[in-house]
Amino acid sequence: MKVKNDFHIYAMITILFWALAYVFTRLTLQYFTSFSLGFLRYFIASCTLLIVAIITKIKLPHKKDLPSFMLAGTLGFFFYMIAFNQGQKTVTASTGSIVISAVPVLTALIARVVNKESLSSFQWLAIAIEFAGVAVLTLIDGILSINIGLLWLFLAALALSFYNLLQRKLTKKYTALQTSAFSIFFGTILLAVFSPASVREVSNAPAIQWFYLAILGIFSSAIAYVAWSTAFAKAKQTSQVSNYMFITPFLTSILGFIIADELPEPSTLVGGGIILLGVFIFNFGDKLYGALFNKKNLES
Repeated sequence: MKVKNDFHIYAMITILFWALAYVFTRLTLQYFTSFSLGFLRYFIASCTLLIVAIITKIKLPHKKDLPSFMLAGTLGFFFYMIAFNQGQKTVTASTGSIVISAVPVLTALIARVVNKESLSSFQWLAIAIEFAGVAVLTLIDGILSINIGLLWLFLAALALSFYNLLQRKLTKKYTALQTSAFSIFFGTILLAVFSPASVREVSNAPAIQWFYLAILGIFSSAIAYVAWSTAFAKAKQTSQVSNYMFITPFLTSILGFIIADELPEPSTLVGGGIILLGVFIFNFGDKLYGALFNKKNLES
């Protein structure tokens, strides 16, 4: 299979940049409010995508599809960004990524009801294994504390799950660049309500904060969401792509240690290993079982 046709590559690009987002969000929230950060992040993403859109001369969406793009922008960028940033104010980067890792399960369940997508026994087993890995990760401090930040993050996870389904629907009719760009444009327009405060905060921001914003806007938003939409366009099932979000807590813990000195515990490595095993089973379990079963039949 050629790389350009492999959704796994695009999904992993997104997950890597999203893992970075958890770390840099924690760092930027030390200076910006959650609302200002949401607007600034996607204003930068919109500017980046607007330049790309002009260069590539992408077509505007049809009028009848505008409500879908507006809903995607509202859920995936306006509400999600506010809920995500509010949640990250009171939890560590790794804890935030753990809560958001519920998205693959929520997406799979919603897709089963809405789109009638079914999962194989191996895929349900893989989700159980991955969730067990996430459970191990929650034992970093020996306990799982509940606070308002976790509630905000759960609402963010729910919004992102519905966004995933909308992106899957839109990529059947539009390119990945179109679906992600116009969704982000609409989300940014809604987030512009926070622009006055954002201008005041960013005007006095130190240089390092500008660097963090650039990473969040260009890599963790513009590039990441285009890659995410590309993965949905190439995959057969929504859950094949969303399942990769289980890797995010492990990557976030590692990046949190490298960038922000958030020391990972042994449970992070164990939990991460379990999650990676689950991801492997989800994507290749049925194929390996089928190949082994056919081999046995040929030998007999």
